[in-house]
Amino acid sequence: VQLQAYGGGLVQAGGSLRLSCAASGRTFESVAVGWFRQAPGKERECVAAISWRSISTYYADSVEGRFTISRDNAKNTGYLQMNSLKPEDTAVYYCAADSRLRRAIVRTAPNEYGYWGKGTLVTVSS
Repeated sequence: VQLQAYGGGLVQAGGSLRLSCAASGRTFESVAVGWFRQAPGKERECVAAISWRSISTYYADSVEGRFTISRDNAKNTGYLQMNSLKPEDTAVYYCAADSRLRRAIVRTAPNEYGYWGKGTLVTVSS
């Protein structure tokens, strides 16, 4: 699976952005997708993840209620809708695909994801 994240940019606090993750490869529909972010000087963290059938989702506490993860397997695309953005959401955002097929429960550790796209920068100004 090859991935490309896009949709980042500069937005004022309180604004919204939608990130997209375009995937190529026949296995996209069978793997979980995670969105990670990494701010300068910080470790990469999982902010949201969705299972291959969209049955299981995960949100980090810091984004719960503000971010929504979704996917459209017919379009081989994943999404991260980000609302009520805060300056602390500023980071490079990455989408990633699970290393294993058809896991029922999503994982949040970066080492569980074997496929990564190039990141897209999100900057939230105060």
